[in-house]
Amino acid sequence: MDTVTLAARTDNTPRSDARPLTGNEAIARGVWEAGVKVAAAYPGTPSTEIMETLSRYPAEDMHAQWSVNEKTSLDVAIGASLSGVRAFAAMKHVGLNVASDALMSFSYIGVNAGLVIVVCDDPGIHSSQNEQDTRVFASFAHVPALEPADGQEALEFTKFAFDLSEQFDTPVIVRSTTRLSHTRSAVKVGKRDVPPPRAFNEDSGKNVMIPNNARRKHPKVLEREALVAEALANSPLTREEINDPSIGIITAGISYAYVKECLPDASVLKLAGSYPLSETLLRGFCAKVDRVIVVEELEPVIENTLKIFGLNVEGKALFPRTGEFSPELVREGFAKAGLLDGKPRNNAFDFAPMVRPPVLCSGCPHTSCFMALRALDSRVAGDIGCYTLSVVEPLRSMDTCVSMGSSIANAVGMAMAGTETKPIIATIGDSTFLHSGIPPLIDAIYNKADITVFLLDNHITAMTGGQDHPGTGKTLRGEETARVDFVDLVKALGVEWVETVDSYDMASMLHTLREAVEYKGVSVVISDRPCVLDPVRIKGQALAVDQEKCIACQSCMNLGCPALTWSGGWHEGRHKVEINAESCIGCTLCAQICPTDSISLKEL
Repeated sequence: MDTVTLAARTDNTPRSDARPLTGNEAIARGVWEAGVKVAAAYPGTPSTEIMETLSRYPAEDMHAQWSVNEKTSLDVAIGASLSGVRAFAAMKHVGLNVASDALMSFSYIGVNAGLVIVVCDDPGIHSSQNEQDTRVFASFAHVPALEPADGQEALEFTKFAFDLSEQFDTPVIVRSTTRLSHTRSAVKVGKRDVPPPRAFNEDSGKNVMIPNNARRKHPKVLEREALVAEALANSPLTREEINDPSIGIITAGISYAYVKECLPDASVLKLAGSYPLSETLLRGFCAKVDRVIVVEELEPVIENTLKIFGLNVEGKALFPRTGEFSPELVREGFAKAGLLDGKPRNNAFDFAPMVRPPVLCSGCPHTSCFMALRALDSRVAGDIGCYTLSVVEPLRSMDTCVSMGSSIANAVGMAMAGTETKPIIATIGDSTFLHSGIPPLIDAIYNKADITVFLLDNHITAMTGGQDHPGTGKTLRGEETARVDFVDLVKALGVEWVETVDSYDMASMLHTLREAVEYKGVSVVISDRPCVLDPVRIKGQALAVDQEKCIACQSCMNLGCPALTWSGGWHEGRHKVEINAESCIGCTLCAQICPTDSISLKEL
C-alpha cells in the first residue's frame, strides 16, 4: 500500500445545486454520488431514513434493500464488494453488535471495490436500549472511523470513505449521531460518478479467513492502520485552525459546532475521524498551544489516544461520558476549565415543557395483548418494538427487555431455572422475530422448554416508521414479493401448538392465551392486526360514551388509549370518561371491557 495523500472532494467538486437535507439524506446522497451499486440495511433509529432515501433513487442506478437484520445487510454488502462494485450498509449503533462478526473478519480480508458502513449512534438514548460508542468498535476491528460535523460533511465524508476504502483495502465506518442524522441544513450536491466494476479477486488466501490466512493478515492490518492514520492527517478533511495559542481544542463530529459556538477564538484541531489517529499530527498541534482540551461525546476515545502518546490533555474531567452534548453543556465544561464565566445565557423567554408519558397509539393492536397478559399474571420476557411501552403504566405487564430478539431465549432460561411459579411468556414483534427470533425459537423447541411465545404481528416494522420486511410481502421499493407465513414457519420449526387470534377480540385473546400457557411445551400465539398508522392510517367510526351510564370506574382508562379522556371537574365529582372522536379509530376495545355498556358507536 502506498502512503498517498488522499484528496477529499471538497469545494472544488462540481456541484449542480444546494438542497435542504437532513444528515441521513445527505449520507444517502453521498452514497449515490459515489457510484454505489448495492446497498442494504435493517431499519433502526436514527439511521432508518438513509435507506428510505436511497430507495427513491432510480432502481437502475442501485440495488437497495431491507435485510432481515444488520449482519445480513453487511454480508450482502460484503458480497457485492467482493464481486467488484461499490457497496454500502447502514445501521444504528446496537445493530453493529449484530453485524460485528462479519465486520471483524472482513477487516482482515479487505475490500475489492469500496465498502462503507454508516453507523448512527444515539447519545442521550433517545430511542435505544443503550448508549454505546461505535468509535470503540472501530478501534476494536481496526477499521477507520470518519466523523462528519454537518450535512455537507455527511455527503463529502461518505464519498471520501469509498476512496479511502479502496486506497487502503479496508471497510470504512462513517459515524453519525442522532443530532446530525435528523438535523436539516443546506447541502451542495454533485453528480453521480460510477467507477468501472472490478474483476473478482481469485486470491483465496485473501478472501478465505482460515487460521493460517488470518495469521498472515493480522500484521498487514496493523500496518494499514498506521498508513491510514497519516493519510487522514494529511487530508483536507482534517483542519487546523490556529487562533488564540493559549487554548487548543481537539474535537471531531458535531461537537465541533458546539466548540465553535462557545469558544470561537480558540485554536481548534478538527479531526476527520477518531480512529486511527496520527501521533505526528497530534503532537504538532499540542506544541502550538499552551493548553489542550478534548471535546467528544460519550467515551474518551480521542483523549485516551493522546494520553497513550504521553500528551498532557484534559477531557472527561470537564465533560460527561453519558448523554448528548449541546452548546449549553459544552459551555458548562469550558466554565469548569476557567475559560468562561459559567453564567447561563440570558434567554428571552423561559418555559417548562409539558410532561407527556409515552403511550401506544389509539387503537394499537398491541394494547389488548398486554391487557390480556396482565390479566393472566404471567412472567413476560419482552423484546424491542413499540410494545416495549407496556413496561409503563397503565399496561405495565412486561418484566424484562434485553436486546433485539432476546425475549424467547430469556424465557427459555427462566423455564430452565425452575424457580418461576407464573406462566412464562415471550413477546416479540413480527419484524423482530424475523430479525433474530427464529434461532431462539428453534432452541426452545429443541430443548423442550415450557413457554408460550406471543408473536405480535402488526404487518410492518412499526417502531421505526413503517418499513416492510419479509412478512409484509413487499420490498423496500414497494414491489410484490414472497411473504412469510408465520403459522407455516413455526410449524416447520417443530411447534405443535399454534393459534392465531384477532387482537381486537379481547375475549378470544384471553381465552387463547389461557389455553396456550396450559400446554406443556412450546406454544405459539400469533396476534393478527395491522398497525393503525403504517402503511396507511386506519380510521373507522368513532365511539362515544353515554355520560348517564358511565360510572367512572376507569376500566377503559387502563387501556392507556390517547383517545380516552376525563370530562367534568374532579373536585365537583362530575368526572366521567369522554372519547375524542378525532383520535378514536373505532377499535371497540374500550367498549368490550366497559362493565356498564356505556360505550357504543358515535351517532353520525
